[in-house]
Amino acid sequence: MTTVMPEGDRIKKAVAWVDEQRREHPEKPPLAIAGEATLMFDLSPLEADFLEKFACGKAGGC
Repeated sequence: MTTVMPEGDRIKKAVAWVDEQRREHPEKPPLAIAGEATLMFDLSPLEADFLEKFACGKAGGC
């Protein structure tokens, strides 16, 4: 199943940042990282929802 990523520079940067943080801090909860990114990149609710799903998917679930 393919996940459609919302368009926009902020979400692209947020996804890259979350991916980097997951590699550097594997002990940190994925939802916490997604929450930080949501605030840091000023994401919309739709973008934040996408980012949470992305972070949880990368971690194998939340």
